[in-house]
Amino acid sequence: MKEIKKPIERSYLRQLFGKEYYILRRKFNWIFTDKKWATSKNSILFDNLIFSHKSMILRPLKDVDMYLQENKRTNLKLAIRHIDKIIIKPDETFSIWKLVGRPTKQKGYLEGLILNQGKLNKDIGGGLCQLGNLLFWIFAHSPLKITERYRHGFDVFPDVNRKVPFGAGATLSYNYIDLQIKNDTELPFQINLWLDKTHLNGQLLCAEKINNSYKIEARNHSMKQQYWGGYSRHNQIVKIEKDGDLLNEEILVENHAIMMYNPFLEAKK
Repeated sequence: MKEIKKPIERSYLRQLFGKEYYILRRKFNWIFTDKKWATSKNSILFDNLIFSHKSMILRPLKDVDMYLQENKRTNLKLAIRHIDKIIIKPDETFSIWKLVGRPTKQKGYLEGLILNQGKLNKDIGGGLCQLGNLLFWIFAHSPLKITERYRHGFDVFPDVNRKVPFGAGATLSYNYIDLQIKNDTELPFQINLWLDKTHLNGQLLCAEKINNSYKIEARNHSMKQQYWGGYSRHNQIVKIEKDGDLLNEEILVENHAIMMYNPFLEAKK
């Protein structure tokens, strides 16, 4: 089982300049890469539904002001405008940040909840990780290949009303902590996103019907006390593809996170 080092507290200036360095490096990567980016849209939706999912927007959290959750709705509304109805053609790569751009106050983004060095905080554009989580779960149930994905190094909240397995999501931070998907198939796919009063909704559609089916399982889940006293949580997210009578399994991601709560105390409640 993987050992996790004790978190390092970095100064504000170290975080600021470090972040801007990685943002600039990713911009250079966008310019000089040979990837073909998914950028085209079509207001007419494809007919064949591959997978759909929805997640609650206003989720009450302990010690978190609800206005941050309300602001998250605004941030999600602004971000999904750039992704909704996007077509991912064969050999194209889909990138959240390549489409959405930098979330700034000037663009209308508001303060939302973020996780910074294992602590809850707020920042402009916060809350967009919900979009990353939803899209990761949808893409995982498809033939599209997840080529870039990150998750938080911290597990902040216990599994209360969890709808998907621990670690089955993707965290976001402009622009170098991204979610990217490659279409290695011969068919075009389309993303459909919308908000209603309570949920962020998403669909992945295809121009043709696909006979294969997909299932996601969490395996090898464990919790461990680290040598420095904290607890860590580990698992694997496995994708199971069924093609007729044939089954193919693939480990999509492995998760290793520092827990911000005592798992044994929580279990007794």
